[in-house]
Amino acid sequence: MARPRQHAPETLHAQVMAACDAWLKEHPVHTLSLRSLAREVGCAPSTLLKLYGSFNNLLQHVNIETLGRLRVAIDPLLEEGSPEQRLKALALAYWEFARRDPYRWQLLFDYPLAQEGELDRRQSDMIEALFLRVENTLKEHQPALDDMQARRLGRTLWGSVHGLVQLGLNERLGYWQSEPLEVEELLDQLSTTMLAGLKTPPESP
Repeated sequence: MARPRQHAPETLHAQVMAACDAWLKEHPVHTLSLRSLAREVGCAPSTLLKLYGSFNNLLQHVNIETLGRLRVAIDPLLEEGSPEQRLKALALAYWEFARRDPYRWQLLFDYPLAQEGELDRRQSDMIEALFLRVENTLKEHQPALDDMQARRLGRTLWGSVHGLVQLGLNERLGYWQSEPLEVEELLDQLSTTMLAGLKTPPESP
């Protein structure tokens, strides 16, 4: 009888992430299973359970990788230009990221984020860092904003951007004079309108 293949944890993790990446380029996550992944990397499903604890934890590692890729995509855009230019570029980059990798992007929202432990801390830290970049740019645009105002506005802006991206991916934005509304134009209008409103500092609640 052939002996089962042995994998170092780091090597196996890299193989699993590569296999997930290849799958998500073509298929949604609900078509992926622990058994098919194990078959792809040449190990038993129990080996993956031993490494990750659960299939959900495995997918949370994919989400961490996705958040890392998203940060790589948007960080350079926040280095140059006016605050308005940077925020508009960031919103557009988010749309391009989701359009380029829709199944990987959707996984961030199809499965709840980790609720405890190292995975929770890593995800929370990465998400918070992304929001902080947005908040700091808003405060640069309107220095009168305090931390709480910037925090609320950052999440309001990003929630609106996310909604347009989700509707755009699902082709649910509607039409104007028989032509589909373009996500890029709506994102630009959203950013322009919100940032114009910030020329007058908001009152503290």
